[in-house]
Amino acid sequence: MSLSVHIKRKLGSFILHVDLEYEGGILGILGASGCGKSMTLKSIAGIEKPDEGRIVLNGRVLFDSEKKINLRPQERNVGYLFQNYALFPNMTAEKNILCGLCREKDRAARQRKLEDVIGAMKISEFREKYPHQLSGGQQQRVALARMLAGEPELLLLDEPFSALDAYLRELLQTQVRQILQKFGKDVVLVSHNRDEVYYLCGDVSVMDGGRILKTAGTKKLFADPGSRAAAVLTGCKNIADAQKAGEYEADVPEWGIRLRTAQPVRDDLCAVGLRAHYFNPKSRENLFPVVYSAKREEPFEVRILFHYTGQQEGTPDLWWRIPKDRSPQQMPEKLGIAPQNVLLLYPED
Repeated sequence: MSLSVHIKRKLGSFILHVDLEYEGGILGILGASGCGKSMTLKSIAGIEKPDEGRIVLNGRVLFDSEKKINLRPQERNVGYLFQNYALFPNMTAEKNILCGLCREKDRAARQRKLEDVIGAMKISEFREKYPHQLSGGQQQRVALARMLAGEPELLLLDEPFSALDAYLRELLQTQVRQILQKFGKDVVLVSHNRDEVYYLCGDVSVMDGGRILKTAGTKKLFADPGSRAAAVLTGCKNIADAQKAGEYEADVPEWGIRLRTAQPVRDDLCAVGLRAHYFNPKSRENLFPVVYSAKREEPFEVRILFHYTGQQEGTPDLWWRIPKDRSPQQMPEKLGIAPQNVLLLYPED
């Protein structure tokens, strides 16, 4: 499968300018609220119309501003799962799913496909219930069944777990992953939740201010986000301005330290990031004196705030996260971090 999205749209002072090439699998678009994620998804689905650009799915043009092509949503063969699932309240779960089969004119085939998707999604026990009688997780499964019943070429999932509590969210992420693997569909999923994207998506695009900053394999991007915005979105808590000091060295004036790096440092280095879980008092490199500031106990981890002894006054403390069973009785005199865990951050293109 292939998806090509090159579109622009202006909404007041906000400009959506997306350039995305995607070759299949499950792609996550990770970004904060208001960055343009949902607008991108709705543009692919045909719910929103870009001002200019081109969208092509599997060689079929869905939108082309120059050629005046703008296929209707029902012509695009794209399944869209809304944040609130958008089930028809006056219809049972079964009848909602049948709406996804409206293009199937053969009654026997339509009934067969209905039974297949109900069985695959394991929702037969509440097929006669109305949306208000279903839990959030059950509503999501019905909405997914309705979408899958139409056999779309591409599934678009818009913050599919945002309306659920933490326990149900994690449970349904596992179920949805199994469903997507079973049906073998290509998916674009948008979310502001990095854990969700990391678990579900083979590739991820980081989005900020209406633009795709970087697209890469999920694990690769989390290991090397490349920019300050991408580092923040992937959960890095310790970020400071930096400058090149040598081929494998970076000066961080705010922290008063010079870090050794595993990757060569480019001349345009602008910041570094240190993930909170990677500090180690036994590290042999990048080991510097630290001063304890505060501690916050969480259910399974401890967050220790500290600063370097040479750190500029008034600058934010750094975070060190550590499992409770490894939490030190007293703050170590020094903390280090391996060169391979120093994130080198550069200006956004």
